[in-house]
Amino acid sequence: MTTITAFPPGASPDQGARLSVRGVGKSFAGIQVLSGIDLEVYEGEVLAIVGENGAGKSTLSSIIAGLLLPDTGAMWWEGSPYAPASPRDAMATGVGLIHQEMRLLPALSVAENVFVGRLPKRNGFVDRENMRRRAAEQLHRLGLDISPATPVHRLSVAAQQQVEIAKALTLDAKLLILDEPTAALGGPETDRLFSQIDRLKKQGVSFIYISHRLDEIARIADRIVVLRDGKLVARHASADIPVNTVLENMVGRSVDRIFPAKVAPGTKEVFRCERLTAADGRFREVSFAVHSGEIVGIAGIVGAGRSELVRAIVGVDPLAEGEIWIEGEQIQIRQPGDAIRAGMVLVPEDRKAQGLVLDHSVASNLSLGNYDRIGSKGWLSPQGIGAFAKDAIQRLGVKGTPQQLARHLSGGNQQKVIIARWISRVPKIFILDEPTRGIDMGARSAIYETIAGLARGGMGVIVVSSDLEEVLGLSHRILVLSRGRQKGILNTGDTNQVAIMDLATS
Repeated sequence: MTTITAFPPGASPDQGARLSVRGVGKSFAGIQVLSGIDLEVYEGEVLAIVGENGAGKSTLSSIIAGLLLPDTGAMWWEGSPYAPASPRDAMATGVGLIHQEMRLLPALSVAENVFVGRLPKRNGFVDRENMRRRAAEQLHRLGLDISPATPVHRLSVAAQQQVEIAKALTLDAKLLILDEPTAALGGPETDRLFSQIDRLKKQGVSFIYISHRLDEIARIADRIVVLRDGKLVARHASADIPVNTVLENMVGRSVDRIFPAKVAPGTKEVFRCERLTAADGRFREVSFAVHSGEIVGIAGIVGAGRSELVRAIVGVDPLAEGEIWIEGEQIQIRQPGDAIRAGMVLVPEDRKAQGLVLDHSVASNLSLGNYDRIGSKGWLSPQGIGAFAKDAIQRLGVKGTPQQLARHLSGGNQQKVIIARWISRVPKIFILDEPTRGIDMGARSAIYETIAGLARGGMGVIVVSSDLEEVLGLSHRILVLSRGRQKGILNTGDTNQVAIMDLATS
């Protein structure tokens, strides 16, 4: 690890760098979130910025991209002072940003979202044919073969993420900041994105790459800098370093293991489904079982029907046919309330849009779905909600207060709130869809331990994940889907990522 030395006051930029950042700091409401950040980005390289949630990564990228103004410090672009007052200023210079949280306009088409704010025109009118053709070219390069006229609200989360990436790739930028670009993507989609990054690097485009997936960093980055508590604590001249070294930089302590030890499941069958088929045909004739204390993973590439399957199991989306049993009793599930009453809960794929009411308090979010456990004879009291929330917060180690707004929590703590809400019901089957999407390694480790704890307590657990390492590390068995079809169920002790991908792409 390179020792970090602060640049002296009045330091000049590195004349060989495309972007130089010197002494940048930022605070919000008196809380220092960035302090004395110094870094450089060179032509045609990928600089990875890693750190836990709250380390300051997104704040730093927002300053570089013109969304925020720094309180201290200065920046230079190709040797000249650089101080963008808005994203438009940054884009005019050649800096583009893909946000961690998608900022698409749901009612507009894919093509309109790709070119929003810079619609191509001909003779004073929007050139829709040219716009759709250019959008389709970028989407095709990313492996997303959909009509550019499709409204964005009809797309899956993963497909929406690819639209965000296509939007950035059409900017003709010299520096692209990618903030968790693969959070919703599977392996093949990630590979296609990396191919595009390699192509653009050869053309001289620079990248700042922010990700919690350290295996991706090793594949794509040229250099790594590590942030912790708003400070730059380590620089690595190469991405070819042990993962544990980066983890220790991030958390400030030794990291022994990522996944908790697995405990053998019980023999009691707590969940079974037979021939489940979606009303819209996105999956067909899926059958599997889960035993007490067992974690069953669901793997597959984007479009395989993973999220659609678990949404239908809990009654969010309709089934055309199929049967579900819980503890040997056949259950009719027509809506989510039926699933909750039967002892089955879901932590959804998109925690912000589907799992939380962001402008409500943590206490209010924790109480959702638990009114029958908090209230007495149909009455709810602030004291009862507060006591319930305090207990749930302590149980799962949420870093927040009952009164705090959910939107002000880190991604990891938002996910813990949703998990804590449903743990309070002591369900029989706990389903988690992309449980660690966009979550740092420290919070991810805590969530892994929570999932393992659910299984040790005798629950049946189903985990949907695009991260094959995660599926293998957590699960006892893995159900593999491909284009809505069940391709097999593998024992994790007898399989690997290659075997999973062979089924997922067959």
